[in-house]
Parts: sequence; C-alpha cells; structure tokens
Amino acid sequence: MIDVVDVWKSYKSGPRQVDALRGVTCHIERGRFAFIVGPSGSGKSTLLYTLGAVDRPTRGQIVVDGRDLTAMTEAEQNDYRRERVGFIFQSFNLISNLSAVENILIPFLPRGVTDAQRARAEELLRRVGLGDRMNHRPYQLSGGEQQRVAIARARVTDPARVLADEPTGELDSKSGDEIYRILRELQESSDTTLVVVTHDRRFIRPGDLVLEIQDGLLAGDDAAEPAGGLRSGADVSG
Repeated sequence: MIDVVDVWKSYKSGPRQVDALRGVTCHIERGRFAFIVGPSGSGKSTLLYTLGAVDRPTRGQIVVDGRDLTAMTEAEQNDYRRERVGFIFQSFNLISNLSAVENILIPFLPRGVTDAQRARAEELLRRVGLGDRMNHRPYQLSGGEQQRVAIARARVTDPARVLADEPTGELDSKSGDEIYRILRELQESSDTTLVVVTHDRRFIRPGDLVLEIQDGLLAGDDAAEPAGGLRSGADVSG
C-alpha cells in the first residue's frame, strides 16, 4: 500500500517559489485502480512522479509497503523504479530503432536479457493484441499500438504498481477505450496497484479511488478516512 503524508513539492521560478504540492496526504490500498484528476497545472503529475520516486518531495513522507521513498539513497530509488514500478507515459517513450519486443525488454538490457525474460515480453505482447507486431518498430505502429507496447513494457518486471501519466492523451477516443480495457484487464488479473493521471473522467468506474488535486491541494472533504487517519480520497459509488 501507499501512504502519502503531508507531502510538499516546491520549485524556484525566478525569484518566486512555486508550491506544486501543498501538504498532500492520502492512502492507496494495494490492488486499487486509482485516478489522480484535476485541472492543468494542479500538481497531478508531480504527485504521480513522487509516488514513483522520479521526483523527491521537498518535505513529507511517501511510504510504500513499509519503505519510506523519501529516505532512500539515489541508488535505492533507482532500484525501486527499475524493479518495483512500471511507468506508462502520454508520449509512449519508445526507442525508435528498437522493435516492439526489444522496447519491452529495455529494463533488462543493462544486465543482459535471458530467454525467460524474452518469452515473457513476447507473451505480454500477445496479451495486448500485438502478437503479430513483435518485430515492428514504433514508426510502423499506430499510436494505440505504441501505447500497448508501453503497457507491456510497464508490466514486464511484474511490478507491484504501475503509474500512468495521461496514457490516452495522444490517442483518439476508440484507441483510448481500448487502452483502458487493457489496463483494467492487466490490473485485475495481477492485483497490481494502478495509479492514473487523467483529464478524462469517463474512464472512472464505481469502486475506483479518485484523488482530486487543485492548486496543489487534495480536494474532497467527503473522503473516507483509512486506518491511522490518513485521508484516502473519494471512492466512486454507483
């Protein structure tokens, strides 16, 4: 599970200090499908990247499965990102001169790819409907297909959590629907915690956790209180 406790993130913008996050506290249970929503510039992506140890909070704590990300060394954070988190980005972030299956295997390249790892990458491609596109390069794939490759890459290390930043932001509505169908299927079949930043609320379902950010603050005074008093966000009811 993820506990975010009084997290602040501040930046310098010339002589001004900008507080992207202002005392955010929330709780995300293991295996949940959680959405971070809010207007542009509200701090959504900043919160997501602190959960993935891509960005370090100015102050506060982020405790994941009992480990405080904010107390980790840089090397420990690198290991955490590589082994425990899968990332999905709006712009896909595929390497243009690598095939679909090679892009999925990127997390293993520094240490060498085993036969078992390649077999898993190929199986994930089949699961996202790209079994006949394994050797295609990104320019040979549609936007929706590229995002499916990115989803498979995020799952290849079997991480406990997957973080997605506007995963359908560059796709048409039909491709976006397909991406969320795949995300739901992978999350439900593996009990992965999936946290998604989005502007599009139509993908939210009853039972999902919704964290609404505005001006760096977590909104929603009717949010449920989890054990320990941490504010969890609002559960969407039917």
